[in-house]
Amino acid sequence: MTPKQIATRKRLFDDFTFYCKHCVKIRTKDGTIEPLILNRVQERFVERIIDQQERTGKVRFVVVKARQQGLSTVISAWQYWWLSQRRAQKGLVMAHVADSTTTLFDMYHRIHSNVPKIVQPSTKYSSRTELVFSELDSGLRVATAGGKGVARGETFTTVHLSEVAFWPDTFATNNFNGLIQAVPDRPGTAAFLESTANGMTGVFYEQYKAARQGISGYELFFSAWVESDEYQDETIPADFVRVPEEEAIVATAKQLYDIDVDDAQLWWRRRRIALNGADMFKQEYPLTPEEAFISTGRPVFNPEYIVERLKSPHPPIKQMAVEEVYDHKTGQRLPLRKLREHPRGELKVYLEREPNESYTIGADVGMGLRAGVKGRPSDPSVAQVLDSQLRQVAVWRGTVHPDVFAEILVTLGYYYNEALLVPERNNHGLVTCVELRDRQYPNLYLDVSEGTIEPDRETLNIGVFTSEKTKPLMIDKLRAFDRSREIEINDQQTLEEMLTFVVTESGKMEAEGGAHDDCVMALALAAYASDGRWEPVTVTDDFYTQAI
Repeated sequence: MTPKQIATRKRLFDDFTFYCKHCVKIRTKDGTIEPLILNRVQERFVERIIDQQERTGKVRFVVVKARQQGLSTVISAWQYWWLSQRRAQKGLVMAHVADSTTTLFDMYHRIHSNVPKIVQPSTKYSSRTELVFSELDSGLRVATAGGKGVARGETFTTVHLSEVAFWPDTFATNNFNGLIQAVPDRPGTAAFLESTANGMTGVFYEQYKAARQGISGYELFFSAWVESDEYQDETIPADFVRVPEEEAIVATAKQLYDIDVDDAQLWWRRRRIALNGADMFKQEYPLTPEEAFISTGRPVFNPEYIVERLKSPHPPIKQMAVEEVYDHKTGQRLPLRKLREHPRGELKVYLEREPNESYTIGADVGMGLRAGVKGRPSDPSVAQVLDSQLRQVAVWRGTVHPDVFAEILVTLGYYYNEALLVPERNNHGLVTCVELRDRQYPNLYLDVSEGTIEPDRETLNIGVFTSEKTKPLMIDKLRAFDRSREIEINDQQTLEEMLTFVVTESGKMEAEGGAHDDCVMALALAAYASDGRWEPVTVTDDFYTQAI
């Protein structure tokens, strides 16, 4: 090769953008085979890939996308480029259904068949599930989530997991972590998890949250529908007038993406909503990542208000652990525990304790099972601390047995000025209530009900029995406080559980499948025992004058 050809070949090896422009061909929506010209969203994503690879040596992305923006296409092109230009590489593509898997693999075949000979590696064999580059000892496998041959126990250099939010629940739960761990945490590796959203449960939503919080090593890439120029309709009626919601969309697009949304885009949006409804539009064509993850049931609490608060989370001012106390002389454990600051403590504190404040603690009692015990998930217990102004002061959340939880509640109760304890009395909650009674805690919520043996006599029961009759009353009271903005909720876990707390098709109020509601129920118990927000009275000189 000439020096110019050598330089070009080297650039094709090093520069994906250059390679993409000159070597990759795709099938367009018009049914023709054309060079891949990156659109605005694809260009921005490629820039993020290059930037991350230069910073970290590897590529890790969770991609939340609107429909048909070409991100699966550009991931496929990138993965083909990487695998076909390097030795000893192994890639995997996995989609949610067989048809999508076939579509993605056909894209790889099309790219391979149309690349110039100078960059086209020789193939050892190519089937409907595998493409192997013989001289490079590299290749690509495809599989379908939930199908056979899911590549257990293998090691991959690159993986593209597509439409993860729509993978079968059982398969995703049992196989997702194994597939992710099949990619070594080393330079020169890549993993793309991409999907449109599908509710606020499942592994994709968990990966999205972890990427958003920056705790998983994956970075979040989100593409809004307003970034796609094709999402517009020029048949705007003469009497078109923007409504306040559309004005808010225009303002958000300008603020977040520096995009000027015009009437053609808003008219396209109106027509799509008329076809499929507002909720489905937000899921498939979100403006923000928070908007994408909507509940599949009817939300109990106002999702827009919750999402707004989640945008500006309130981190705890400190964390504390409830620890056992031992007698230094005898070594015996003392009956009371103590609280001390600890960076990984189960108690997240949002407001400092005030000596003259009165507190209420709602307690949802879990069974205390650890994750992995006979295949059952952990069942946490939660204590929510509210003050007299309905401010969420602190949240304790952990996995302990019901009798141990009673010890923790007693410790929290005494710490918060002998707070009113409001435990649930159902099932294993009865164990907690009995333990609280035996420890003679002085301020327990007593549920007054008419006696069944002697009608004229009342019996007192510790805590609240949550039934089909009382649960709606509890939730409705919490919902009323939240709707009127009387209650101040600071805890992110609580807010996220409120997003997935829905009315099911059967009419029950509960967490969406795969989600938790322990924080919601504990907060509802605390709110149920509350008389509402107490506002302190400011006494002025005029007060005494008027009183006289």
